[in-house]
Amino acid sequence: MIGSGTLAPDQVCLRFFAGADRKPEELAVYIIHVANKALFENEIKTGAYGAESLKRCGFIHCSDLDTYYLVAPNFRNDTDEKVILVIDTDQLVPEVKWEDGGGLDFPHIYGLLNRDAIVDVLEHLWSPGREWIPNEELKQYAPDGFRREWNG
Repeated sequence: MIGSGTLAPDQVCLRFFAGADRKPEELAVYIIHVANKALFENEIKTGAYGAESLKRCGFIHCSDLDTYYLVAPNFRNDTDEKVILVIDTDQLVPEVKWEDGGGLDFPHIYGLLNRDAIVDVLEHLWSPGREWIPNEELKQYAPDGFRREWNG
């Protein structure tokens, strides 16, 4: 189904905005969720994803796309194959709350992720030194890049 640490290794997401040439109120808000590929493929057969995270945490962990480089090292030692779920929040059934995650606000999805909100599934890329490599496909959604300074 793949298209063109501290946190639970299969439950990290990110938010980013598409359409740099549009007004803020016209921008689509997306969530990217990093999942273990096998777990995702098994769970999505039911029509939804996130049951394991909801049992463990009560929500699905998320973060901004431009702060994911701060989160990615949590997965460095996890060698399970990962995928990035690109999610259209306008299609999400459950609520998303932005909550403090240690100096930065992170969105948390409070409920199962419905299949029709997933607009793409991409391979999670690593360098040989296990540094996250942003997918070319994600770059269209990150007109300001993938890094925002953190003053925490």
